[in-house]
Amino acid sequence: MNKPLRRIAIFCGLLILALLARDNWLQYVQADSLAKHEKNRRVTIERYSQPRGDIIVDGKPITGSKATPGNDLKYKRTWKDGPMWAPITGYSSQRMGATQLESIDDGILTGNDDRLFFRRTLDMLTGEKKEGGNVVTTLNSAAQKAAYDGLKSKGKGAVAAIDPSTGAILALASTPSYDPGDFAGNSNDEAEKYLSLEKDKDKPMVNRALRETYPPGSTFKVVTAAAALEHGLYDSIDSKTDSPDPWTMPNTTQPLPNEGNIPCKNASLREALRWSCNTVFGKIGSDLGKDKMLETAKKFGFNEQQFVPVRSNASNFPEDMDRPQTALSSIGQFETATTPLQMAMVASAIANDGTLMEPYMVSELQARNLDVIEKHSPKEMSEPLSKGNAQKLQEMMETVVEKGTGTNAQLPNVTVGGKTGTAQHGVANSKNPYAWFISYAKTDSGSPVAVAVVVEDSKASRQDISGGGLAAPIAKDVMKAVIDSKK
Repeated sequence: MNKPLRRIAIFCGLLILALLARDNWLQYVQADSLAKHEKNRRVTIERYSQPRGDIIVDGKPITGSKATPGNDLKYKRTWKDGPMWAPITGYSSQRMGATQLESIDDGILTGNDDRLFFRRTLDMLTGEKKEGGNVVTTLNSAAQKAAYDGLKSKGKGAVAAIDPSTGAILALASTPSYDPGDFAGNSNDEAEKYLSLEKDKDKPMVNRALRETYPPGSTFKVVTAAAALEHGLYDSIDSKTDSPDPWTMPNTTQPLPNEGNIPCKNASLREALRWSCNTVFGKIGSDLGKDKMLETAKKFGFNEQQFVPVRSNASNFPEDMDRPQTALSSIGQFETATTPLQMAMVASAIANDGTLMEPYMVSELQARNLDVIEKHSPKEMSEPLSKGNAQKLQEMMETVVEKGTGTNAQLPNVTVGGKTGTAQHGVANSKNPYAWFISYAKTDSGSPVAVAVVVEDSKASRQDISGGGLAAPIAKDVMKAVIDSKK
């Protein structure tokens, strides 16, 4: 071979080697990133080429899929009672992507999860069309409806309900809400609807039960009561406490006021919770000190994010406080802030004799043929207080509902424990306060439900806003719905 031909052969060989190297680089190194690239239209077309799996509540789908003729994206998502379920399911949009359960369990719902590989292979061999699997939730449709209907007339607010014995979430309602079906497709009109929701100052796309933190007000006093019992500051819930009224906070000349003319001087723990005495619980927090209060709050889940599997913001009990600030934090003021889910966890731990179960809302992941791919097992999260002290606190909360500020939560033939709260809002308490209520219900077979309700922006006049007046009736309806559904 002459020299020019040899050079051409070598050059062609190098080109072939470069082509092979490039081909292998694309197929084995960049394949995953290219497959997931936002501008890869083939991936999007494949994603919407078959019906999406469903999210299941009470054995029935609350989602579906709808054919879109004339569109290369063949199916789009549909919802039943979209605004009621949107805070839980999130949205799945051909243009905007997905959130919440629709995003977290997207692989199961589309059928692309690695755990479905065998099923996909079998479908290819048998000629079956690929379909997504199902996400089976722990939610109770009657409880969710009671929560959502109760909140709708109140403006902004949220409800969280939990089964104390397992941690299973029974309801997560948030208002105002939105209909994810309004922008499930790929049209410009749907994109505009999405953008208008994003710009809405009332934040309808935020799940307030998980993502908003509020000052808990007097509902936090049950945590302070638990700390007093657990750390031995008081043993009896009916003996007098060392609680003068008025009581001036340490290192200040500022007395801590009580609301109205209520009997708080040296009141017992039971009576102090019944009447919601700031002086008693503020002094308890100050006497225990920030470290013991923080220890108890953390055992209930404060200062830690929860994943249910949707992420819930961490609630906050301050770690750096002086004694007056500790007193204020112990009655749910200063920098104490909590999600409704967190306060439902507090109520559930008390109802469950002191054991806090890890909250969750997905019980199973299923393949298309209903084979179980993954099943959740209830897990103990912590033990914030002993069984004996939890039962003492139950007595206190039941007194609140029987003859205290929580009588609006009473249910016939059911034992209900609860605590009201009216939390300050705005600079110098200039805005309408938040109305809170936390509770649990007990029947002969145990405690099936614990609830937290917050009404954020009531249209009621300021003097009519209270946890007992606005939030307790919603909690009552949710508890009743759960109990009735088990009959």
